[in-house]
Amino acid sequence: MLSRLFTAHPASVGETYFGHMMQATSFGFRMLLAGIACILHGLFPFWFVTTGSDAMKELNGEMSARRERALKGLPIR
Repeated sequence: MLSRLFTAHPASVGETYFGHMMQATSFGFRMLLAGIACILHGLFPFWFVTTGSDAMKELNGEMSARRERALKGLPIR
């Protein structure tokens, strides 16, 4: 029962627990870096002009593609 808490969602998107952990961690660190760029952009508007929006578009594209593959029952790359 307890193990299901850790495996149900990853399995629903075609991933193992550890594969999902690595992917989520990768996305999280990329979001943190984009967030730092946004904060710096707020202080210095001439720095990182499109970094935040570019990162969000890229991450959204990757997450959407992974979700579509999982819904079709295809392996996640």
